[in-house]
Amino acid sequence: MVEWRTTDGLTDYDDAVAFMEERAAAIAEGRADELIWLVEHPPLYTAGTSARREDLTDPDRFPVYDTKRGGQYTYHGPGQRVAYVMLDVGKRGHDVRRFVHQLESWVIATLDEFNIKGEIREGRVGVWVTRNDKPLNADGTPREDKIAAIGIRLRKWVSFHGISINVEPDLDHFGGIVPCGIREHGVTSLVDLGLPVTMADLDVALMASFGRIFTDDPAG
Repeated sequence: MVEWRTTDGLTDYDDAVAFMEERAAAIAEGRADELIWLVEHPPLYTAGTSARREDLTDPDRFPVYDTKRGGQYTYHGPGQRVAYVMLDVGKRGHDVRRFVHQLESWVIATLDEFNIKGEIREGRVGVWVTRNDKPLNADGTPREDKIAAIGIRLRKWVSFHGISINVEPDLDHFGGIVPCGIREHGVTSLVDLGLPVTMADLDVALMASFGRIFTDDPAG
């Protein structure tokens, strides 16, 4: 069975990584159940394995953590729900591409609970929303903003790191990086889109939609 855990307050990033590594090892060895861990962090930037130094535009603004998850630079901070996903991908089919697609589908299904249409884009990591309420881009295409990030790491076929969804973070804090290396699009949140959504509301939606995408039983 998949355990769910929510930690109140702000979780230190190094402590979170240490916990995930320990739990992932325990899952791989059959000593612990799979876990979805919901946290918030103090303001910080993380650099994935594809991060480019030129995309860290304000290196002194917040602490910067090098991490071995996939992806580029990402911001974490208050008002953003981070869901750390420790699942046995080996028992779930040994298919990393399918697993990442499931994470994307989970985010999209969660946003759908609030009547928000999340979309994925070829060549762009994360989940995006079309901003028909904003002026068109210079080339006449609709504006698109990123609302969720995805970045995982596998060890012995157990995942850790995971997804982050913007509920009501300070969007100015994204200004110290080029989020995921994409300069031509912006960042948004549920509250920025005009929805009075709380962190608790999002957590309920995450739990409700999880079972429609994943099964609690890896062998199922």
